[in-house]
Amino acid sequence: MPMNRMHADEAEIDDDLVRRLVAAQFPRWAGLAVSRVASSGTENAMFRLGDELVVRLPRLERGAAEIGHEQRWLRWLAPRLPVAVPEVLGEGRPGEGFEWDWSVLRWLPGVNPDFGDAQVARDLGGFVKALRGLDISGAPEVSRGRPLRTRDAPTRDAIAQLGGDPAYVAAWEKALAAPEWAGGPVWLHADLSPGNVLVDDGGLTAVLDFAGVGIGDPAVDVIPAWNTFAAAEREVFREAVEVDDATWERGRGWALSIALIQLPYYRETNPALVANSRRTIEAVLSDG
Repeated sequence: MPMNRMHADEAEIDDDLVRRLVAAQFPRWAGLAVSRVASSGTENAMFRLGDELVVRLPRLERGAAEIGHEQRWLRWLAPRLPVAVPEVLGEGRPGEGFEWDWSVLRWLPGVNPDFGDAQVARDLGGFVKALRGLDISGAPEVSRGRPLRTRDAPTRDAIAQLGGDPAYVAAWEKALAAPEWAGGPVWLHADLSPGNVLVDDGGLTAVLDFAGVGIGDPAVDVIPAWNTFAAAEREVFREAVEVDDATWERGRGWALSIALIQLPYYRETNPALVANSRRTIEAVLSDG
């Protein structure tokens, strides 16, 4: 079955392509059942491979450039983090009409968080703090580690597409007014959305999608406060993540900017992501 398309220029990816790629490059896994994983992810397509594996293929050329980056840094980060992250078991190459690199990863069990778990908030704050404390020697800078003001033009364009609500403008300008990061760069996951977090009844079990991992301003990793947690859990997360007031405010701006830009772009193609974007915007406005 072809995957749902979210971009005009994305690759054609389906179960049959995955079977052919696996059989050609990883014959030990040929014959395992293949099924597409329902996901709100926008850059990569995910296919379950048997019971223990998952295949991750970039939908777009810009995502293809991140595959090798993710493979490299996952191996370095995994033993240094307090929760499970994807384990790279196979590095796929172009073939069978697919022109980019891809990955085979170990399947990680769990479900996405449901906005009301203080233990998950505490655990995720601890994950961010642990990541932030790792040695940055040789680590790459990433776009979401740049100053918040670099998001000004696309954020204002999204606000205009959404009707120019003055409340959106005021919330965005308040975040822009926060002092910029004066410290050195730190490690960032850079995409801590609910779809990239796995939990069970005992709390956080895994963090997924390290395509954008790198170093910069720690503010972007504060976004779960608004895109993942309700008000009570937000305070638990804030206590666990341990950031200053200015970083918290910039994090609020990152959460708002990401949600505003996603909302018009994915309005017709990704209902789960759009629902979370609306919720995030409401959380930022009510928490301002």
